[in-house]
Amino acid sequence: MDMLQAMRTFTRVVECGSFAAAATALDISAAQVSRIVAELENQLQTRLLHRTTRRLRMSEAGERFLERARQILQLTEEAMGEARGAHLMPRGRLRLHCPHGLGLLLMPLVAGYNALCPEVVVELTLSQRNPDPLAEGHDVVITVDQALPDSQLIAVPLGTIFSIACAAPGYLQAHGVPNRPEDLHGHRCLRMAYPLYEGDWVFTQGEEQCVIAPQDSFQTNVADAMLVAAELGMGIGLLPFYTASQAIEQGRLRRVLAPYRLRENALYAIYPSRHYLDAKVRTWIDYLKEQLPALFEGHARVVEDARYWQ
Repeated sequence: MDMLQAMRTFTRVVECGSFAAAATALDISAAQVSRIVAELENQLQTRLLHRTTRRLRMSEAGERFLERARQILQLTEEAMGEARGAHLMPRGRLRLHCPHGLGLLLMPLVAGYNALCPEVVVELTLSQRNPDPLAEGHDVVITVDQALPDSQLIAVPLGTIFSIACAAPGYLQAHGVPNRPEDLHGHRCLRMAYPLYEGDWVFTQGEEQCVIAPQDSFQTNVADAMLVAAELGMGIGLLPFYTASQAIEQGRLRRVLAPYRLRENALYAIYPSRHYLDAKVRTWIDYLKEQLPALFEGHARVVEDARYWQ
């Protein structure tokens, strides 16, 4: 029997929930679907599906076989894509995941890559969590996590990100400018309710550290909302340097407690390790490595300019 065809048929039956629906999806008869599954069970000498007149239910062996069958089918599709030249010509759907603020920063790069590779359809998902690329089907995940959740993943370093303390000029005029980290105890502080930003604010200078547990006055889990809160004079907040740079350059915010950098983290592009790496993944990673450092440098140059410090 054709084992690959049998695996495809079995997985489609499970996905569709019935032999009839699977037959429609596969463009064959329900009798053929039933025969193929029966032959597969006979070949394996085990029951994969428990059948009743109203429903199908997988056996424990069926659940294990389904997982393996999907892996084999995926590897087969990758091999066929390689044979068709997928490793040479970037095309198809590129599924990207990125934290919200970073995703907005990367939009010029997405546009530039799309112009270079017009046959690639970019599907960009933004959220405040770090998904598992293998479990959720992302081709590339941009993340600041340094620990890989799975040995089948590859991590490519893209640079370093950091945050800065800043506030609106009006707030500083009304409440005073903090000259030392300890001065924050007398200020309203804006907090990020996001794992990377939770906890105390740690100010490091050389070998000395000053740990501040700032008083809460506002919390949000999205850096762009924090930016608006700071611009409205709600208090002093920590913002990623790339989120704050334009507002600082335009005078809507001032950097305080410079030149302290907080929450310094390495940025990575993570993707599943594959024997056959699609050209779209390879070219996107190469494009990021080439273009992102210059983009970061432009934003960092603004926030490191003493003219914008308070």
